[in-house]
Amino acid sequence: MADVIFWEKPGCAGNARQKALLAAAGHRLEVRDLLAAAWTEATLRPFFGARPVVEWFNAAAPRVRSGEIRPEALSEAEALALMLVEPLLIRRPLMQVGAERRAGFDSDTVAAWIGLAEGAPRLGDACPRKDV
Repeated sequence: MADVIFWEKPGCAGNARQKALLAAAGHRLEVRDLLAAAWTEATLRPFFGARPVVEWFNAAAPRVRSGEIRPEALSEAEALALMLVEPLLIRRPLMQVGAERRAGFDSDTVAAWIGLAEGAPRLGDACPRKDV
């Protein structure tokens, strides 16, 4: 059982399912609003670890989906600058357990990290709706 700080987009159906999986596994959640948080480069960057910049982005964000923002063409600094101005671009959820921080949700990865209930459905972080 872990204490998980879980940054979500309020009202996101995908985040609701992810929170339910974590709660079913006995984890305690401290839920925060990803869009209202006062992010800085120093507080946001650790969530992405060694992942490539393209994996930092919410692929369902309108500006990414339309091609206006092309994550594969951005440097780390450019990506962070965009995300600080427009947090909707950030892949979600962001999760923190102790000092460890992660972006996105993959059931297998989360199960290996903090555990999920046996037989839990497999979930990813793809938005079930295409409007954000």
